[in-house]
Amino acid sequence: MLTTVELPIWALVLIGLLAAVTAASHLLFPSVRWFFRRRAERVVARLNSKLARPIQPFKLARRHDMIQNVLYDPDVIRAVNDYADEMGVPDNVAFETAQRYAREIVPSFSATVYFGLGTRLAKWVSRSLYRVRVVNPRSDALAAIDPDATVVYIMNHRSNMDYVLVTYLAARDSALSYAVGEWARVWPLRPLIKMMGGYFIRRKSLNPLYRRVLARYVQLSTREGVAQAVFPEGGLSRSGALGQPKLGLISYIVDGFNPGVARDVVFVPVGLNYDRVLEDRVLAAAAGDKSARFKFRISHVAKYVWRHLWQRLTGKFHRLGFAAVAFGRPVSLTEFLANHPEQTTERLGAELMERVRAVVPILPVPLVCRHIHAAGGKIERSTLEALFSKDVARFRAARLEVCMPRESGDGSCERAVNEALRMLEVRGVIRLTDGIVEVTGKAPEVIGYYAASLQHLAAT
Repeated sequence: MLTTVELPIWALVLIGLLAAVTAASHLLFPSVRWFFRRRAERVVARLNSKLARPIQPFKLARRHDMIQNVLYDPDVIRAVNDYADEMGVPDNVAFETAQRYAREIVPSFSATVYFGLGTRLAKWVSRSLYRVRVVNPRSDALAAIDPDATVVYIMNHRSNMDYVLVTYLAARDSALSYAVGEWARVWPLRPLIKMMGGYFIRRKSLNPLYRRVLARYVQLSTREGVAQAVFPEGGLSRSGALGQPKLGLISYIVDGFNPGVARDVVFVPVGLNYDRVLEDRVLAAAAGDKSARFKFRISHVAKYVWRHLWQRLTGKFHRLGFAAVAFGRPVSLTEFLANHPEQTTERLGAELMERVRAVVPILPVPLVCRHIHAAGGKIERSTLEALFSKDVARFRAARLEVCMPRESGDGSCERAVNEALRMLEVRGVIRLTDGIVEVTGKAPEVIGYYAASLQHLAAT
């Protein structure tokens, strides 16, 4: 018992570290977690006093508890049993698969990260890159929504900037939860998106167990009043035009809704448009190739950020025109089900996309591109300006969402055309020669891409 035992230094250090971690996990860590949780609760309490729609307790629950709520739902348990039978594996192996899916999907929301970092960064990025405009706030219609209802924003998907822009604009109302594609499941985006309340989905997965786990999480968060943002198109528009809705997430919400028992769900259509989409050339070039895949590369982001900072330091940066948002008329799911008892999901998806289409903002660059494209790539500047002014007057008479420079009279249209042409000319997409606007051979598909964002106005 009293014999001396010799150990190498590294073994002694390792034993000391393990002992310290064990002691901390039993004595220190619980107190530290309690301290930070109490601090987070105070932060949330202050935020909820300012938000139009307070952060719901479900969103603030521990991630482990949220995962357990999803996994032990009766529908998920049945899906686990069916998966085990179909794949010929033990039930516990199937349950571990469901657990892996739940961990992949369920976010780890942090109010401090969302409002302390996320919304501030979103505001800075949005306002530094664009002139941000809310074309029609519809404050009365939005204020009339039942405070207890779950709000789901339905938006067209133009750019990855959509996440940033809407996060900034919705910061005064609520904390939004987004469904994010697999492209963002890379460091450092993955942990940041999860702390911002986003959840990852495998858009192409047909695995019924995965779909059941995803559906249950969406239904639980909707039932508990978590504000959400959904892009029904499923991915970025490659042609520039609005795509057909993919009804997966909407169908989960409808299937899990119990009228008269659960809180109402109110869908708010949101139209987005930009004078300059950051990914426009990549998207336009891939418009005819459905197999093309886009991967996030931190090197590309770092290169863009460095170029942007250098342009700012040298005074060569000019903002990328307008980024505009418009709100459509809200749709109550309770009322919609009462009026459309059959083919609910399909009719609801079509109705929502129609309302989004009706409020997509009309901006200078897309409208200029529309006329250049219609003229076959070559048009007199004076003719372009006349057509532009005529369209703006017609659209405003039809109460469409038009966003122009803030000047009175025809001066706003003249300035808008000048700015749009300058933006396109600087990028080398067009050339101006003796009063003639002509498309160059450098990415001519970009003109059609922006023109297509107003394709739904063809009959207007």
